[in-house]
Parts: sequence; C-alpha cells; structure tokens
Amino acid sequence: MPRYTLTINNETHDVEARADMPLLWLLRDRLKLTGTKYGCGIAQCGACTVHVDGNPVRSCVLPVSAVSGKVTTIEGLAAGGALHPLQSAWIEEDVPQCGYCQSGQIMSAAALLARNAAPSDDDIDSAMAGNFCRCGTYVRIRKAIHTAALAYNADTKEEARS
Repeated sequence: MPRYTLTINNETHDVEARADMPLLWLLRDRLKLTGTKYGCGIAQCGACTVHVDGNPVRSCVLPVSAVSGKVTTIEGLAAGGALHPLQSAWIEEDVPQCGYCQSGQIMSAAALLARNAAPSDDDIDSAMAGNFCRCGTYVRIRKAIHTAALAYNADTKEEARS
C-alpha cells in the first residue's frame, strides 16, 4: 500500500492508504478527526468540506493520492486555543440546530472570508450554495457570517495598528 506524507492542521502525518481512499475516511477513521462529517458521499451536501491550501474541497470525493498542500479541518481552524471568529459568531447567533452540517458550513464560510472580508448577502449565498442544512438555518448562517466578518475586519485592523 502506498505511503503519503500529509500536513493536516499544521501537523505532519505519515500514513499508509489506498490511493483511492477518500480524504474524509483518512481524517475520520485513521486520524480520528471526526469534526468533518459524511453526508452524501458525492460532493453535493458540503458536510465534508475541508480546506486544501485555503480552498474549500469536498473530502468525501478527494482521493488521498490527489492531496497536495496543507489540509485544514474544523479542528484546525481555531488558532492557539482561541475560537475562529466564525466559530464565535456561530455561537453568538445560535446557528446550529442538529449541528450535523455546521463544520462544513463554517469551513466554506472561512474560505469566503479569507478572500472577501466584507461579503454581501449575494456573495454569501453564492459561496454557501453547495452546503445544505436540513434544519434550514440559512438566515442564521448568513447573519453569523456577517457577524464574523465584522470581528474579522476588527482583528485585521488591530493587527495593522500593532
């Protein structure tokens, strides 16, 4: 079986896996990073969203052999023990109901804020279109993204002053 060296949440992992094994199963079953969820298995629901070099990807269809670059999961989104602004906003805006889709929602939203720190409703709707919430918390999700954008921009301005 082939071996792969992957950087996941800023840690290097040397793993043995079939070339066609989806990244999702490596994360969940081998590395016990269970925050990333299995939803549909065909890259349609967004529950399995992670970042590869900052870009949102569906880990349920991405084979381990195709992964090159740094992988970030929901577990790696927070830095230094502090919640990411999106995670704080999710709590503040009381977004989750069942919570199943939330890690994928947050990862897609984080990729959006990384490239657009002040998204409009249309920007948010477009970026989040591939993430489905069975509970229908879309209005709260949008509100949380706006809340996080304000915090994200405040943090960025504070860093620039330092």
